[in-house]
Amino acid sequence: MFDIKGKVALITGSSRGIGKASALQLARSGARIVISSRKQEACDAVAEEIRAAGVEAIAKACHVGSHEQLRNLVEHVHGHWGRIDILVCNAATNPVYGPLSTLSDDAFTKVMTVNVQSTIWLSNLVLPCMAANGGGAVIMMSSIAGLRGTGVIGAYGMSKAAEAALARNLAVEWGPKGIRVNAIAPGIVRTDFARELVESPERRAQMEQRTPLRRFGEVEDIAGIVHFLASPASAYITGQVIVADGGETIS
Repeated sequence: MFDIKGKVALITGSSRGIGKASALQLARSGARIVISSRKQEACDAVAEEIRAAGVEAIAKACHVGSHEQLRNLVEHVHGHWGRIDILVCNAATNPVYGPLSTLSDDAFTKVMTVNVQSTIWLSNLVLPCMAANGGGAVIMMSSIAGLRGTGVIGAYGMSKAAEAALARNLAVEWGPKGIRVNAIAPGIVRTDFARELVESPERRAQMEQRTPLRRFGEVEDIAGIVHFLASPASAYITGQVIVADGGETIS
C-alpha cells in the first residue's frame, strides 16, 4: 500500500529541512524525484545524493514567488519525464517576527505570495496534466500556526490557514479527476526555520514540557506523513489537514 515505485514526485523547498527529508523518503520508496529550491547548487547536491543511492533524480532551481519560474519548472519536469504524479508544496517564508501592528505591506505581500499564491499557481500548472494522466496526490505544508492565534507570526499563521483551506477547495474541484489534495500541519520541527526556538534552552524546556511527547519533531516525522499521503495507503483521504505536533495543540 505504500509502494510509489516509478511515480514522479516534485517537492518544492527540497534542498534542506522537511522538503529534503520528504524527497529522500519518497526516493527510498521508489519514486523518481524532482528537487527544487532557490539555489541550483543546493538542488544539485541533494539530487546527486539521491542518484548515488540508485534512484533517478533531477534538480531545477526555482523561486516559487515567480509565476514564470514555476512554469519553467513544470515544463522542465514534463520535458524530462512527461508527468508529475506527486506534488509536495513545501517552500515557504516568514520574514517577520512580531505583532501585526508592525507588519509592513511589503512583508505581508511577500508572505502571502510565497506561501499561498505560489501554491495556487503551481497547482494550476500541475493538476490538469496530473488529471490527464489518471490522477495523483498533492500535499501542502500548513502549520499549527494556522490553527491557533499567535502574537508574533500572525501573517505566517494566516498564510498557513489559507493553505489548509486551499487544500480543501482543490480536493473538491479535482477529486472527480482522481486527484487527492491534503495538508500537513507540523508543530515545531528541528529545522533552520525553527532554529531560534530549538536552540534556546529556556524556550526548548518550556515547549517540550507542554508537549505530551516531550520532544520537538524531527524532519523524518513529517516525511513519513508525506509518504503516507502520496501512497495508495491514503487512497480514501482527501481535503484533510493532518496535525503532527507531538500533541502540543491538545495539551
